[in-house]
Amino acid sequence: MADQRQLVYGLHAVRAVLERRPEAVVAAKILADAVGPLEEVARELGRLRVPLERVRRGELDRLSDGASHQGVLLEVRGAAEMALGEFEDLVMQRGRAARLLVLDGVEDPRNLGACLRTADAAGVDAVVVPKAHSAPLTAAAIKAATGATETVPLVRAPNLARTLTWLKQAGVWVVGADSEAGQSLYAAKLAPPVAIVLGGEGRGLRRLTRDTCDELVAIPMAGAVGSLNVSVATGIVLFELLRQSPR
Repeated sequence: MADQRQLVYGLHAVRAVLERRPEAVVAAKILADAVGPLEEVARELGRLRVPLERVRRGELDRLSDGASHQGVLLEVRGAAEMALGEFEDLVMQRGRAARLLVLDGVEDPRNLGACLRTADAAGVDAVVVPKAHSAPLTAAAIKAATGATETVPLVRAPNLARTLTWLKQAGVWVVGADSEAGQSLYAAKLAPPVAIVLGGEGRGLRRLTRDTCDELVAIPMAGAVGSLNVSVATGIVLFELLRQSPR
């Protein structure tokens, strides 16, 4: 895991860190007039002996760049990401039950966070992104994930095509979502071990990624719009997997 500092804000994201990685919390700021759920968080921070500063809303607005911080902000040590070797161990441990999401070049942190949130809801074991040309796990991504950054491992692959090839050799079926695929998503048979691959905003799957997939499927589109936001497409494909192969 990378040893770095990052900000975490929003009640769901903060609670997830306090539950999963309390030892990583360095300091916290909370609204001076905190009540209800915020005061519960303050008590938990006190129990953990985390240095806590009660501040005005303007200070939180400034630190979060005007985002919806919901009155609390943490400074956390270490990014919630998994090393490639740990990921490979996880895949082997999960075996025929492995469910993976691969995002090929999602560069908007909020889209990354939303995809992590959906992956958690759909029972995905890990999310893989390329090391280059992929959104960092920023405070905005963590907020959008509403706690999923603490429950779904995020893996940065130095070479995505090589990682997909390794997955295939490990027995994982690699399914890419591509608007030009001849087969409908709903005609495909989806079952673990499987890796669902979606492309980034605007451009979809890169050619090498597309060529590495075992199978390509398309989400049927009934209207005039030609594509969906990547987080929406992720939800459609992952929940079709879940419908066909319940956890």
